[in-house]
Amino acid sequence: MSWIKVIPFEQATGKLKAIYNKIKGPNNQIDNVLSIHSLRPHTLAGHMALYKNTLHHSNNTFPNWFLELLGTYTSYINKCDYCYQHHFEGMKRFLNDDKKSELLKSHIENDSLKIILSKKEFALVNYAKQLTLEASSLIESDIAYLKELDINDGEILEVNQVVSYFNYANRTVLGLGVNTKNEILGLSPSNKNNEDSWDHK
Repeated sequence: MSWIKVIPFEQATGKLKAIYNKIKGPNNQIDNVLSIHSLRPHTLAGHMALYKNTLHHSNNTFPNWFLELLGTYTSYINKCDYCYQHHFEGMKRFLNDDKKSELLKSHIENDSLKIILSKKEFALVNYAKQLTLEASSLIESDIAYLKELDINDGEILEVNQVVSYFNYANRTVLGLGVNTKNEILGLSPSNKNNEDSWDHK
């Protein structure tokens, strides 16, 4: 499952068990990207708070499928197969359109999203690419261009945080050898109105 020791749900105690009970999915599944934190439960709590508030919060303005697309794309260009698989399934679930999901997947893998996304959506995907692969090259005019497309400051921040979260998650996974063994893919917190609701469904 990973290159370091992980405490499974059945062996967890104390603070770790309490967090596991809060985030568990079907059959007490704890996603491997989360259980990798088991030796430092406080970082698991930090990861979940960041994840929930960037990707699954009621105050986000972009639809879930598009935020999942940004995560899927970021994970793909980072060569993080774990997050790519998980969040493609998440995007697919939110879209509820298998044909469109597969089309998006094909365009992600062929670097041709421009063909099927709106100008605004593609500009944000391109921003995600810059932020992921060459963050230090970004300048104020890159943000000004997004504003010219009627993307407001709050929306820019929202996308910035989602993409930054995925870069964090990708590096956690890649740096510790996390894989998808024994996981149900694409589960996520279902209650967007409660910041403390972390269960995976």
